[in-house]
Amino acid sequence: MKQYFIVLLLFVQTAFLAQEIKFEAKVSKSTIGLNERLQVTFAINEDGDNFQAPNFEGFRLVGGPFQSTNFSWVNGVKSFSRSYTYVLQPTQKGTITIKQGVIEFDGQTYKTQPVTVAVTDAVELPKDPNDPDYKVGEGVHLVAEVSNGNPYLNEPVTVVYKLYFNPRFQVRNVQEVENPKYNGFWSQQINIDKLQAVQGKYDGKDYALVVWRKVILYPQEVGTKALEPLTINLDIDVPTGRRNFFLEPEYKSVTKTISAGAKTLNVKSLPEEGKPLSFAGAVGKFNFEVKPSKTELKSGESLDLEISVTGTGNLKLFTLPKTEFPSSFEIFDPEHKEEVNTPLSGMNGKISDKYTIIPQFKGKYTLKPIDFSYFDLNTKSYKTITSDEITIDVLDNPNFTSTKQDVVQNDTNKQQVVKNNTFQFIKLKSDFVPKERTAFFGTQLFYGLVLAPFLFIPIIVLARKKKEAIDADEFGNKIRRNNKLAKKYLSEAKKQMGNKIPFYMAMERALHNFLKAKLHIETSEMSKENIQEILENKKAQPETIQQFIQLMNDCEFARYAPATEVAMKQDFEKAVSLISDLEKQL
Repeated sequence: MKQYFIVLLLFVQTAFLAQEIKFEAKVSKSTIGLNERLQVTFAINEDGDNFQAPNFEGFRLVGGPFQSTNFSWVNGVKSFSRSYTYVLQPTQKGTITIKQGVIEFDGQTYKTQPVTVAVTDAVELPKDPNDPDYKVGEGVHLVAEVSNGNPYLNEPVTVVYKLYFNPRFQVRNVQEVENPKYNGFWSQQINIDKLQAVQGKYDGKDYALVVWRKVILYPQEVGTKALEPLTINLDIDVPTGRRNFFLEPEYKSVTKTISAGAKTLNVKSLPEEGKPLSFAGAVGKFNFEVKPSKTELKSGESLDLEISVTGTGNLKLFTLPKTEFPSSFEIFDPEHKEEVNTPLSGMNGKISDKYTIIPQFKGKYTLKPIDFSYFDLNTKSYKTITSDEITIDVLDNPNFTSTKQDVVQNDTNKQQVVKNNTFQFIKLKSDFVPKERTAFFGTQLFYGLVLAPFLFIPIIVLARKKKEAIDADEFGNKIRRNNKLAKKYLSEAKKQMGNKIPFYMAMERALHNFLKAKLHIETSEMSKENIQEILENKKAQPETIQQFIQLMNDCEFARYAPATEVAMKQDFEKAVSLISDLEKQL
């Protein structure tokens, strides 16, 4: 009876403690303007781990996560709290719900309650000339310059995005938030070898200028077409006007999101007057050529016929004309080839279709001229180029037997092929039948399959006992789980290469879970001094310990400082190397 009472007491105590765990989400404001920012904090009063934030749908992440941990022990009473703070910018009006955050503690999963925020129209912000936010609003601009707002269908249009900023500002961490999709256009982005600030003018004032992106567009639809705006997010260090002890100017960092604004193009259709029947959509300035590799050969030999277009225009956006071949020619599908460059001025180069032809019979054959038409943007008129007539002289070849049978020749150029037995001698499907059939009953395979289930019984019993032993080993399972989490987050860090905050968060989690698995410690014990002491006691090399501690510090501070993809790659390789070294040393 006493034992049952103790078990009941422990159960009640555990349930009571479980109810004391608080994990909640708090927001700085419940109502904000579209141009204001919101701070949301997820806090737990226990040593939780593996926190997962919601996707913040309806918001754009501006800053964070900023992690804070507080621990105290006063008069035998433990006080602990851990929080994760994010800074958000709304992207739409209305009532937006911040979904649940998730965290783990003592093998249990806890979730916050969803929080709703009302987003209203943009509110008027204070216009203090000394306010860094106001300075940034007046001193940073993103502009989209369009070469032609009223193009023809398939006429090239260039869009150049330029970032202007006050020369006294320091701009860093520029990231594209929203990329235009250019619906209704064929588009290609032009590579910019190096982003470099030069002197420029905006609204009559001197600015620093960076050409951020170049795009060439070919309209594919007629009518009024909107270009979606490019939106970027950047950190700007703004001088405050004060100087420090060393008389150096002081700066305040401001995160800003700016947009180039939407642009509209009025795409005109090509004129119907004078449009030739052979026109297939080519727009630009072109040369056209039909060229055979040879004009005299024996029957059964092959020749190549190349139909090509060279010049400047929408080379990738139309099909080449085709020619008619005599029926006694064996024709293979053409090999299409494109040698096209796409600079900011538009596509230029060559496209071609190469046909391989095998004449089957002796005779003289004529390939009719082909018409190629295009719309010339300079003269605003259609032009047609006609190829020359080509004569192919096929000589007799006594060593060649034609695969085309039952051919009735009406004249030199027209032959009617009644039956084609080119590949009839090849049987595509074969049915194989064994020469000798043996009875399955009484064979070694038969007895083996009969006895196999009985042989597997001891293996199944041993496997089950092994699984029960593993399930009962809580300590071992915890180590295996932490090992698995370390590999998982290391893999996640590799996927997030180039995305600074998620990358370093995954790296931190991988390092923490690795230490939990190898040193058998909890998150609350994970101080730098404690980690160093335990590693030294386990005979790890001092140099490796120092590098591992330094990597943990680098990951912690890198989230709040500029980081390039090269630095991330170096940190990832360093983490893999150090984990491998500690695996061997421990």
